[in-house]
Amino acid sequence: MDFLRNNLANILTLGNLFSGTVGVIQLLAGNYEITAICIVISLVLDFLDGFVARALKANSALGIQLDSLADMVSFGVLPGVTMFMALAPFGNELGSIGLPFEVKYLGLLITLFSCLRLAIFNLDEEQTYYFKGLNTPANTILIFGLYYAFMQNGDFSFLLNNPWLLLILTAVSSLILVSPLRMISMKFKSMQLKDNYPKIALVVGVCIIIPFFGAAGIPLSILFYIFISLLFQKQLR
Repeated sequence: MDFLRNNLANILTLGNLFSGTVGVIQLLAGNYEITAICIVISLVLDFLDGFVARALKANSALGIQLDSLADMVSFGVLPGVTMFMALAPFGNELGSIGLPFEVKYLGLLITLFSCLRLAIFNLDEEQTYYFKGLNTPANTILIFGLYYAFMQNGDFSFLLNNPWLLLILTAVSSLILVSPLRMISMKFKSMQLKDNYPKIALVVGVCIIIPFFGAAGIPLSILFYIFISLLFQKQLR
């Protein structure tokens, strides 16, 4: 029983890693619905491993390392590969500019900056009640959500059919991961209403956006998350 109590959180983390790996494989195979399911499973397991570790008082240095390594695949490799696939149809041509490599490889900048963001998070002791920069799960939902909505319904075609806009999105996505901007975390510092206005605004907004816009509402909810976080910068301390 002690072994299970001490390692249950790590088992959940490994489940996150397994789900993220399957998600990448299914993404490359074009099975976007399965990839979406894998992302949801990884998100749930990523939440549960920390919750279980705290509840069982089984926090460990091993668990911290495993968590980041699992997140690197589920929320680092996966969004990078998503952008890789979004840019793949454009070959090495950007308008009249010929490149000595295929432009799709620039999409993997998201993976590199996700790795950097996870390393910074592990060393930063300030990020208790807020995130500094966009967290990797939210970035994954944004990038994959845009691609998924496009492949399913043709949403955001203005973006996905333009390699320049995709490269701009890649750059913005990469930089916001490591930016000093404070972003809302769902951890509660207090139960006072005034201290939780950002979280309330976020939850209400997301509950309206996703039912109204459907699949397109998934990435739009992340944009709303970024907007609300910027709006409440002074309260995110």
